[in-house]
Amino acid sequence: MLRVFCAVADHGSLADAAEALGRTPSAVSMMLRRFEDHIGAPLFESARKSHLTPLGRLIRDEAARELEHFERTVARIEGLAQARQGRVRIAVTPSVAQVVMPPILRRFMADHPGVRIEMSDTDSATIERELEAGRADIGLATIGPMAGFERELLFSDPYGVVCPVDHRLARNWSRLTWADMADTTLIANGLCRQITDEGFRPILEGATLMVRNTASLLSLVRSGVGVTILPELAVLPEFLDLEFLPLVECSTRREVWMFTRPDIFMTPATRAFVATIRASNVSGRAELQDN
Repeated sequence: MLRVFCAVADHGSLADAAEALGRTPSAVSMMLRRFEDHIGAPLFESARKSHLTPLGRLIRDEAARELEHFERTVARIEGLAQARQGRVRIAVTPSVAQVVMPPILRRFMADHPGVRIEMSDTDSATIERELEAGRADIGLATIGPMAGFERELLFSDPYGVVCPVDHRLARNWSRLTWADMADTTLIANGLCRQITDEGFRPILEGATLMVRNTASLLSLVRSGVGVTILPELAVLPEFLDLEFLPLVECSTRREVWMFTRPDIFMTPATRAFVATIRASNVSGRAELQDN
């Protein structure tokens, strides 16, 4: 009724309004009559429908605002359903944020410019808490299975010693073993608990400094406080003052998993982001860097 009334008011005749609406003049006339009966007062000054009554002008303004709001609401609903709008909250580890996410974000933002993305980079334990609390829609982290979440392996990379380029361990890194670290100060981090090698256990137990933030950790390594153990992708190529040293005896690899709620509980925007991650060949890029 509101749409028909506004069309007649805007076009000034039943015939023109009917053509604009794709209806017959008699259908428009009947709908307009029902609307005036519902209001209980005439909205046009004459049968020609070329001039509104004072009440008609007031109702025209209100109807226009309501129709505009309705169109925005429908567009918003369609945008959400088709992943043209919405929000995706992602929690990732720092190395994933720096190495893996940039091409994924570029592609997704180009394909879905209306979707708002919120990304936080933090340690895996915090990512687990963010997922459980419902503050993240997607998590990329090194954690075990979680009840109520789908878990999909994205890639794995080896652990190694990270030290300054002029550190003594870097002189003979091709045969580096856990025993070579016996007299070296280890700065532990959250990922160290993932390494199950027997040779590493006494080294970790002897560490007196634990740093969880990757940026702070690498800053301390640069300043000579000690060395640390990190996965290979955590040491970016531009870190020219740091060296990543593979360990001959280290059998453990860091595994990065994608965590999401089951598909039925994901918004279309979240599903679209998950599809972009899967299409990005993350495992292939990780293997290429590993080799």
